Amino acid sequence: MDRDAIKAYIEKGGEEVLSKVGLDALPEKFYDSFIISGVRIERIEPGRVLCSMKVPPRLVNEFNTLHGGATMSLVDILGSAAILTMSHTTTGVSVEINVSYVSSARTGEEIEIDSKVLRVGKSIAVVSVELRKKATGEIIAQGRHSKYLAASSKL
Repeated sequence: MDRDAIKAYIEKGGEEVLSKVGLDALPEKFYDSFIISGVRIERIEPGRVLCSMKVPPRLVNEFNTLHGGATMSLVDILGSAAILTMSHTTTGVSVEINVSYVSSARTGEEIEIDSKVLRVGKSIAVVSVELRKKATGEIIAQGRHSKYLAASSKL
């Protein structure tokens, strides 16, 4: 692709969708809801949140599989939810997040997302998030998310 084609691809990205609804018409904090809509909690306990969902068409890429960015967002959002199960009132701010993509899930395929707290310290929390095909247990992606937990004031 030449530079002009790349520029057009990026600058016109989503234009066909946004022209129908209007960018300014989207509600505040739209992104998280867009990603996790349809997620069902299967189990929640201290240090763990297990969810499932059918891969919706809005979260797939050009190959009709779960988009890598959507996978990363699920690691972020559901990993943060696991931190909340540890009696924290905030999930902090991301320090590092990574995902290893191992396989893929197609539109309509049922997946499960298993978020586990590895450690919650005074200032850092670390979670592991694994996405699997629900029918077979095949791993789709594994993520790790480290978050800074702001120290509460002693005043």
